[in-house]
Amino acid sequence: MKFIVTPGSTLHGTLRVPGDKSISHRAIMLGAIAEGITEINGFLTGEDTLATLSAFRAMGVPIDGPTLGNVTIQGVGLHGLIAPTTPLYLGNSGTSMRLLAGLMAGQNFFVEMQGDVSLSRRPMRRVTEPLTTMGAQIETANKDTPPLKIYGKPRLKGINYSMPVASAQVKSCLLLAGLYATGTTCVSEPAPTRDHTERMLMGFGYPVNKEGPCICIQGGGKLQGMAIDVPADISSAAFFIVGAVIANNAEILLEHVGINPTRTGVIEILRLMGAHIDLLNQREIGREPVADILVRSSPLHGIEIPRELVPLAIDEFPILFIAAACATGTTIVSGAEELRVKESDRIQVMADGLQAVGIQAQTTPDGMIIQGGQIQGGNIDSGGDHRVAMSFTMAALRAKDNIIIEDCANVATSFPNFIELAKTVGIRIEI
Repeated sequence: MKFIVTPGSTLHGTLRVPGDKSISHRAIMLGAIAEGITEINGFLTGEDTLATLSAFRAMGVPIDGPTLGNVTIQGVGLHGLIAPTTPLYLGNSGTSMRLLAGLMAGQNFFVEMQGDVSLSRRPMRRVTEPLTTMGAQIETANKDTPPLKIYGKPRLKGINYSMPVASAQVKSCLLLAGLYATGTTCVSEPAPTRDHTERMLMGFGYPVNKEGPCICIQGGGKLQGMAIDVPADISSAAFFIVGAVIANNAEILLEHVGINPTRTGVIEILRLMGAHIDLLNQREIGREPVADILVRSSPLHGIEIPRELVPLAIDEFPILFIAAACATGTTIVSGAEELRVKESDRIQVMADGLQAVGIQAQTTPDGMIIQGGQIQGGNIDSGGDHRVAMSFTMAALRAKDNIIIEDCANVATSFPNFIELAKTVGIRIEI
């Protein structure tokens, strides 16, 4: 699949992007092991989250939906999962595999987890190593990549673990394993990362203790089913936020977007670059802060992005690189080595794409140096990465000629109606 995007559009209108992917994953996982019924509204029906849903169906959890974003889960309790009869196939979803690794480590059965070609290249040692310290028995492929073969051990032991790299997936994996461990499991993070797991655990009635950078959980409790309203995903909203900022005479309103403070780095970075972004009607729904986001065209200037904001915007850097390409002057990103082990090497793939459309982009081991300039037309290889594909779609708003983006099928993993919404607000795009 390829996208062909014609330049010269602007963005106007009101839209609501799909539900938050991170929250949708966690709602299925915790609802499945809770006691009683969990009702989810606003569930993202993307390929990644559906992989998580299918995995729990395969382990005996009754799940109705999704129907128009609504899912009903009959929770089986902390120890009610049953062994799947075949390997769990998780497609392109690193979140599914890394978080499930923690849950599966504490079961009393064997499970194998597999992924597509991209996921099968992604590193898993960051979760398998601390899980092994807790007593888990896990086998990987030769390079510590999937498939994962987990021989469940119901009596894991709690550990104190200091993460060498800030990662919400690693933190969440270990907290989920901690549900099945004797004693206390504590995870210390070197920088704040998204805290949806902690918030949702408390919503399900499970105590979580947080002191500074250390998050602790006591094993052996129980979760109680609840109602979950999933806000719109700020990572998906980010494409339209940047699109409106860089387009001429644009103004859009994005409704009901999650503005969890561990996820708003993209807004803070864009504001530092000069973007006009207003948060309206701020409120809290189901322990998650939500707002409507009003965005207008804004002249941007290059900056050195503060390192402390990098973990708070790690998934949004592909589109932030596009913002940098449209800014006056130089933008410097460092401390973002995590981007090299996403669905693609996002530092290299984005740099190659920027260079292909006439922008000076120099890679570094942990980031990029981008000189703002005039985006030309050209052909982009997205590397099968959904965020790269959507980012260059927005780049066409400032291009001189058509931008053709190859290998775009994986956009459906996180944003299944991206094309329709893009056309709704004025982008000229064809498949």
